[in-house]
Amino acid sequence: MPYFICPNCKRRSVDLDGYEGFSTQAVQCRECGFGFLFELLEDYYPAPETGFVVCDRDARVLATGRGVFELTGYRDSDLIGRRVAEALSLSDTSPMDVVQEWGVRKLNQQLAIRTRSGADRLVTVDFFPAYDDDGGVMLAITPR
Repeated sequence: MPYFICPNCKRRSVDLDGYEGFSTQAVQCRECGFGFLFELLEDYYPAPETGFVVCDRDARVLATGRGVFELTGYRDSDLIGRRVAEALSLSDTSPMDVVQEWGVRKLNQQLAIRTRSGADRLVTVDFFPAYDDDGGVMLAITPR
């Protein structure tokens, strides 16, 4: 049974009625109307201050959810279209490489990012592969 999470409002849903699975387009969140949902194999419970970043197969930012600005100081327009590793100055990109190559989750990765103000910030990042044809990745970034 597929689980979905909205990168914006963090609402979790299960595809009980088949609504999400029948569309060839990205399905928007039923709660907040955000542009699409991210499919997970298992349910996931993010911390309240977690921010989500969704990327395409080239690790370019497609969307950011609530909490990203508070963590990083970057607005959506500052990040969309940029490679996430460069935009946030991820201290280690190997977890994302593993997720994209093998299609597995990498949870509790202790990394650092650089905020818009230039400060390094310690974070925990959970990486999730996209289970559609896009081959993208979602990052759940939580401050430590």
